[in-house]
Amino acid sequence: MSPAPKQLRGRAARLARMMPASPSSAARTPFVLLVVVLLGGGLITLLLLNSSLNEGSFELSELKRETTELTDEQQELQREVDGYRAPDALERRARELGMVPGGNPAFLDPDGTVRGEPGPAAEPSVAPSAAGSLPLPSGAPA
Repeated sequence: MSPAPKQLRGRAARLARMMPASPSSAARTPFVLLVVVLLGGGLITLLLLNSSLNEGSFELSELKRETTELTDEQQELQREVDGYRAPDALERRARELGMVPGGNPAFLDPDGTVRGEPGPAAEPSVAPSAAGSLPLPSGAPA
């Protein structure tokens, strides 16, 4: 058996009166509220972050789709330009516009003499046909 508790005197007695006799639950309430608020705030922050990431993901997929469409359009336009650049297409368009191949060229030497025999261009031998022609590019004169 334990001996009977001694009576506190003086300063110790005054300090003992300030301390509660039994532990109370009032001291735990602010801590529990703090933990609940921190957990709730963390969950809300996580929810907002997740929503923001999903929105960014949708935006990224939309931009990728748009990039693919624009790349396809660019390639199609490049094929069209390459078709207009082909020598046979240039010749066909030139004939449609009434141009004819040039004759023998003449050159000027640095001293001013002419080398070669210049001559007029030949008359077109084939009438221009619109059946096998390429369409005019936009902005080209008709």
